[in-house]
Amino acid sequence: MKKTSMIIAGLSFIFLLTGCGSNKSGNETGKEKQTEIVAVGSTALQPLVDKIKDIYQTDYPEYQISVQGGGSGTGLSQVASGAVDIGNSDVFAEEKEGIDADKIIDNQVAVVGIGPVVNKEVKVDNLTRQQLIDIFTGKVKNWKEVGGQDLDIVVVNRAEGSGTRATFEKWGLDGTKTIGTQEQDSSGTVKKIITETPGAISYLAFSYFDNSFKSLKIDGVEPTEDNVATNDWTIWAYEHMYIGKDASEDVKKFIEFCLSDDVQKNVVEQLNYIPITKMEIKRDVEGNVSPL
Repeated sequence: MKKTSMIIAGLSFIFLLTGCGSNKSGNETGKEKQTEIVAVGSTALQPLVDKIKDIYQTDYPEYQISVQGGGSGTGLSQVASGAVDIGNSDVFAEEKEGIDADKIIDNQVAVVGIGPVVNKEVKVDNLTRQQLIDIFTGKVKNWKEVGGQDLDIVVVNRAEGSGTRATFEKWGLDGTKTIGTQEQDSSGTVKKIITETPGAISYLAFSYFDNSFKSLKIDGVEPTEDNVATNDWTIWAYEHMYIGKDASEDVKKFIEFCLSDDVQKNVVEQLNYIPITKMEIKRDVEGNVSPL
């Protein structure tokens, strides 16, 4: 009888341990399964995707979406290699050397305007296109040469691989490459430097515009969303969210949410991006512009 009691006690102990293990496993499986999505690339697009993912995760708490910068080149190369789920870019994949555009799918979620910005103390509000080119190529080194005060010009650039830089050089500087100068990896860092550095000039997406610095007109044209929509302001880009051709349904579902009417109307405009539907013209990868 004593032996039987010991066996029963032993079995009970084993069952207790097993039960504890099952409960732990049950707690894990009882929770919503977390689906992870990683988006990497353009810092010009990052604020928009960050905001959208916050809303999405509130509606669908089972999703964990990570949004990182690094520049358009990084986003395109990472999504093309399958390292991430979404590659955010300010440029078409076909414009980036070494990217196989046939391996990825383009989703244009918005349009972003980009414009030259200066420290608030700079006494210039307007530049001609040629003056802008001369500043960013180092021919003009002092603001007094373009109607401002006697103050050295400090050019702040984005790093190679930045879609914002590529767009600015292509459409703002007529394809001219900027001088070798300090280069920053993110739009946020550029904004901080412009705000704090006397005589500084750079370029930012409209989504970063605020009262901490001045934006400049070019040939009298203001950097506004309405002027982008008509192409009167030519420095703009589509905001692309590239995914792989074998992307999961979860990734596709998130992209569909980004393109939904509610997001386009209530989020895109709120953050100073331009909904695709507000554009009056379209521009292809070759730069050809035609009416919609």
